[in-house]
This record gives sequence, structure tokens and C-alpha cells, in this order.
Amino acid sequence: MNKETVTRFSVSLPPTLLRQLDEMSGEKGYDNRSQAVADMIRDRLVEHRQKFGSEEICGTITLVYDHHKPHLQATLTDIQHDHHDVILSTVHVHLDHDNCLEVLLVLGKATVIKKIADELISAKGVKHGKLTVTTTGKDLPS
Repeated sequence: MNKETVTRFSVSLPPTLLRQLDEMSGEKGYDNRSQAVADMIRDRLVEHRQKFGSEEICGTITLVYDHHKPHLQATLTDIQHDHHDVILSTVHVHLDHDNCLEVLLVLGKATVIKKIADELISAKGVKHGKLTVTTTGKDLPS
């Protein structure tokens, strides 16, 4: 197993911000500040990298829609079939008589994923949609 070494650096914080960091760290169950700060840095790196088109990302596209809307299900299905190479899986749930929740698991280039999400979310009849991305993990240390 390849174990990466760590580098120590110091960070200066105002007392109030440090107290809030310690409170959050405890609430989230981190053993120490370093783990909390490393996790926050990873989160920001993932967010930063998703803006680059050549980066591979994974995530979810979540849709809530009225399944009675004419042609909507066919439109959503057509879009998904057009992008079967980056849509890994879907989950479809009937929330009530009228509303459905659909979650698509996606993996691919950031620009492609964003385009698919925009196309699905903007389909007439979709009440709410959201793209949530994360890293594939290949580019981040533990």
C-alpha cells in the first residue's frame, strides 16, 4: 500500500472562527482539526474542478415532475437514451398520484454532464431539478 506523507502548515484564524471550526468538527465527528480542514479543502477542490470541461466527474441529476404532463416522460426517456454512455443508473419513485422523483447517476466529462442536466431540468413539466457533482476520487488523496 502506497502511504502518502503529510505536510504540516500553520493557519491563523480569529478566535470566533476557530471556535466555530472546533464546534463543527465535533458535531461532524472529526478526530481533529486537520481532518476537518482536509475534508473542506477536498470539497472546494471538487467544486473547483467541476468547472473544467475536460475533468471527469460523477454525481446525480435529480428531477421532480408531474407525470401527467403530456409527452414529458417520452422526452426525458429520449434524452436519457441519447446519453446512455454517461448515465450509469436511474431510480424512479412515485411520490404521490401526480409527482415522480427520478435520480440519475452520471459519470463523464463535466461539460457533457452539465449539458445533460440542463436539458433534463429545462424540459417542460419538470417542477424542480438539480445537478449534484462530486469527484471520481482518482485525483484526491484519502
